[in-house]
Amino acid sequence: MDPTVPLLFLDVDGPLNPWRAKPQRRPEGYTTLRMRPTGWEPPRPALRVWLNPAHGPLLLDLGFRIVWATTWKTEANTWIAPVLGLPELPALEWPRMHHQDPEGVHWKTRHLVASAAGRPFAWVDDEIGPRDLVWIARHHRGRALPYRVDPAKGLLPDDFTTLRQWAAGLVEGGAA
Repeated sequence: MDPTVPLLFLDVDGPLNPWRAKPQRRPEGYTTLRMRPTGWEPPRPALRVWLNPAHGPLLLDLGFRIVWATTWKTEANTWIAPVLGLPELPALEWPRMHHQDPEGVHWKTRHLVASAAGRPFAWVDDEIGPRDLVWIARHHRGRALPYRVDPAKGLLPDDFTTLRQWAAGLVEGGAA
């Protein structure tokens, strides 16, 4: 693994699945799928997921080593990757999920920074907040681009442009 290639920590719900889009308004280019990942077994109804198959090639063209950073964990390879045409990707294993952090950062933040181990990384998620930006800037010694996506819109063309340029070193990004 080339340590100069930046990591892309990628969330599913929000960036790839614009779950907050109006229920009757599937975004253009997206397809509706019904999925049953762990936790969505009957009698619970299947989970409605919107995915845009065009996102897979765009993600692969960004210049990152992609890592799932989602509560879907390795199940993203079963349910999400095939729809997008992505290969099996590594997935972060969370030591704890959905817990309150003593400094008010997102529950993923500390583990992402530890997993990056000083390597440059972008983190694409819909729940990144100002405290995460400051915490990453203080605790990560490499380049970092915490990149918040609107969960009602998902990844848009300009987002792919920004990420591609950042990976290539053309755009300064930082956590602060």
